[in-house]
Amino acid sequence: MRAGRNSRGASAGQRTRVHVVSDVHGNTEALARAGDGADALICLGDLVLFLDYADHSRGIFPDLFGVENADRIVALRTERRFEEARDFGRELWAGMDRNAAIVGAVRKQYAEMFAALPTPTYATYGNVDIPGLWPEYAGPGTTVLDGDRVEIGGRVFGFVGGGLRTPMRTPYEISDEEYAAKIEAVGEVDVLCTHIPPEVPELTYDTVARRFERGSRALLAAIRSTRPRYAVFGHVHQPLVRRMRIGDTECVNVGHFASTGRPWALEW
Repeated sequence: MRAGRNSRGASAGQRTRVHVVSDVHGNTEALARAGDGADALICLGDLVLFLDYADHSRGIFPDLFGVENADRIVALRTERRFEEARDFGRELWAGMDRNAAIVGAVRKQYAEMFAALPTPTYATYGNVDIPGLWPEYAGPGTTVLDGDRVEIGGRVFGFVGGGLRTPMRTPYEISDEEYAAKIEAVGEVDVLCTHIPPEVPELTYDTVARRFERGSRALLAAIRSTRPRYAVFGHVHQPLVRRMRIGDTECVNVGHFASTGRPWALEW
């Protein structure tokens, strides 16, 4: 973070710079540098690395079950054979306390990643995060927002975390109605920060996973009606399009942080 500057921009005439990341997925080393040169860091969730689709040796799943089984589950999911993937997973978890194993591994990752967050950080949850654990690890320099607004450098930022329900059944998936209510609660903002993208094919199709991820119709409607300057989001790691305009709003996917280690910068 820049020395002598706070998140509101302390002196008249000074510019404010914010760095935005999403889908950290265990890249703690890059996360520790993500706020360098900025007045604030924004993190749009998915801190946890359960399974790396690019490197099947990384994450909670291969740590527990080995790379060969990780190869198998990735292949089934990529081919959209979700029922077979769930059956295969049940076989692997048989005789184990699944919840205890996952929560223990997530706690270890959270301890490292929250300790790496700079001050100030404004964060919301991703669909693979476990919101109930965040209060244990988020320090005083990290503000957690979900369906809330905050002012940074004279601009209003709105935050909506989590994802919509899918066959993947990740930890923080909610109904379309609940998600829409959070979008409505945020209202008109300058920058709309969400984990998932609006429901636009170019923004929701992952070219590596070879499938459409779920985007939000309520988010798309809000972008069209409230016209924020920016809508920033992650979730889709390799989208067809990383940036596009929807009316007056510049939509930006920042969900490549785990692989690139580079935040997206917004300055005004």
